[in-house]
Amino acid sequence: MAAKPVAERGKDDAGSTMSSTTLQTLDRGLHALTVIAQHDAGLSIAELAERLAIHRTIVYRLIATLEGHGLVMRGAKGQLRLGAGIVALSSRFEPQLRDAAQPLLERLADETGAAAHVSVPQGEECVAIMSAEPKNTLLRVAYRIGSRHLLTRGAAGIAILSGRPERRADPADVRAARSDGFSITRGQLQTGAVGVACPLHLHDDPSFKFEASLGVVTLGQADVNGLTATVMAHARELRTRLRGQ
Repeated sequence: MAAKPVAERGKDDAGSTMSSTTLQTLDRGLHALTVIAQHDAGLSIAELAERLAIHRTIVYRLIATLEGHGLVMRGAKGQLRLGAGIVALSSRFEPQLRDAAQPLLERLADETGAAAHVSVPQGEECVAIMSAEPKNTLLRVAYRIGSRHLLTRGAAGIAILSGRPERRADPADVRAARSDGFSITRGQLQTGAVGVACPLHLHDDPSFKFEASLGVVTLGQADVNGLTATVMAHARELRTRLRGQ
């Protein structure tokens, strides 16, 4: 019997077109992790099957495999949540992130004269995980690592939300940031502070699973157009670095 050509394309059980080079089970498992990560309260098997558009029997097999590697855990009521194995994976990514981002953050801070930062979502909050301050300014704003605020407040959080697929419940500033490619806020977290941030993940690029934003914050009068252009350019560069391109 002749072998099926490598270039042939087919459809999975959900009806989506897939390349023959895609491992369907692995693709589903990774998709399952992404969906579970988006629901802090957890998901049932039935809810996950509905969101993946595949049969529950397949989801049971996927979850059993992910549980075996510590990537998924079940709560007391059977709700699926991310497991501790995710922490181990993320800790191995952190050195790569720092190597790629820290020099760029320092350059961004010096070029803008503003505090630069990388922030990530944790539940409903936005948390700063990296920062840099300009070297040659007399007055500066410090952006403390570990500082947190609601995702719906401040440029960094709004930028993260704008990088996600559109939802009906999205507030106007998130919709505007998704359209513009950046978020600008004034005085939301601190009186007189101006924040500019861009998402590092993009809703139209599902291959980039790491959710984060790159931004700056400064006090008083600022050249917002100049800040925005500089932040966007550095965000594009950091995305490229994180992909290893």
